[in-house]
Amino acid sequence: MNYKENVRLAMQSIKSNRLRTFLTALIIAIGISALVGILTTIDAIEYKMTDAFSSMGANSFTIRNRGTGIRIGGSGERPKSFKPIRYEDALKFKERLNSPAGVSVSVFASGGSTVKYGQEKTNPNVNIRGIDENGLPAQGLELAQGRSFNNAEALGGPNICIIGSEIAKTLFKGADPLDKVITAGNNRLRVIGVLAAKGSSMGASIDRAVYVPLFKAKLINSNANPSYTITVSVQTQDLIDNIIGESTSTFRAIRKLKIGEANNFEITKSDAVAQTLFENLKLVRWGGIAIGIITLLGASIALMNIMLVSVTERTREIGIRKAIGANPVVIRKQFLIEAIVICLLGGVMGILLGIALGNIVSMMMGGGFLIPWAFIAGGLALCIVVGILSGYYPAQKASKLDPVEALRYE
Repeated sequence: MNYKENVRLAMQSIKSNRLRTFLTALIIAIGISALVGILTTIDAIEYKMTDAFSSMGANSFTIRNRGTGIRIGGSGERPKSFKPIRYEDALKFKERLNSPAGVSVSVFASGGSTVKYGQEKTNPNVNIRGIDENGLPAQGLELAQGRSFNNAEALGGPNICIIGSEIAKTLFKGADPLDKVITAGNNRLRVIGVLAAKGSSMGASIDRAVYVPLFKAKLINSNANPSYTITVSVQTQDLIDNIIGESTSTFRAIRKLKIGEANNFEITKSDAVAQTLFENLKLVRWGGIAIGIITLLGASIALMNIMLVSVTERTREIGIRKAIGANPVVIRKQFLIEAIVICLLGGVMGILLGIALGNIVSMMMGGGFLIPWAFIAGGLALCIVVGILSGYYPAQKASKLDPVEALRYE
């Protein structure tokens, strides 16, 4: 009896017990869908993060009064926090840095603000941020309409602003927002620009933000002692280490640090933040694989139990086949192939379900449709392995049945 004949017999047995086969395959499908779904979701998150950081550019670094401190599940060291970077210190640095680098200064002015225009208003979840003339390109933002601030406006603090796309849509309902006067918190501001849709980045929605000139943000800041962020953009990756060194010495002088004193500020490369996040995602990926494997382990036990029941139910059939010449190897192959086919049926269902669930999350995050070919191939291979492991003992038991005793079985 060849493999083709064994597959045919296995399919006949599966068709004769459709409900039981479906329920068994469903258990396998749940395990595979958990594995593929989690890994597809992680791929979608990684793709979204890569897109977000690539728009900011890898040739930049920031100077803050504290580290990024990206921590997963409470692990890792807490970020150090130093005295705030003052407005005057940030501007001194921008003036003194002697390099072909673009320097931008920004600050968080207030959060939880409501923006109004006429009878329309947003939810109280709008952040107001201050930026200078280099702020938009430094943060990887693009204008859909209007213009950005110039240097005189950034330092003069006029009542103008740039709004996110969601705010423009909520307040103006498709009408032109340029030169309209809105109220953000307690501030009346004239709109000079609208940002292109960006989505959320690092937990904050760019589309629900209002950007004001840097000095205006200083005047309206809800924090009495805010800390400013300095972003330095470098022309090429080769220059970044040299400019970091120059920036460190320049800012140490501004902060009046003596030789031997440790820096009381943090310099972080933009790609270093991305790498930290990607490293943490690897841990999440392994956690997802572990969850999927545990689910599959439960599914394999269920499959083994079903196959043992099948051996018991088909004891007389096994006896007849042995009586007409089937040897133990043929019987063992038949039951193994049956277990593998059930696993593959469940695997296909699970892969389709997992891809659907993973891509629903991807679409919710604003990402594209992903087909994880590597996970599909791996999932099918895993199904074959689970089928062999789960079916071997029942197949071995069936192959060792005594044909005489099997024929007597009622």
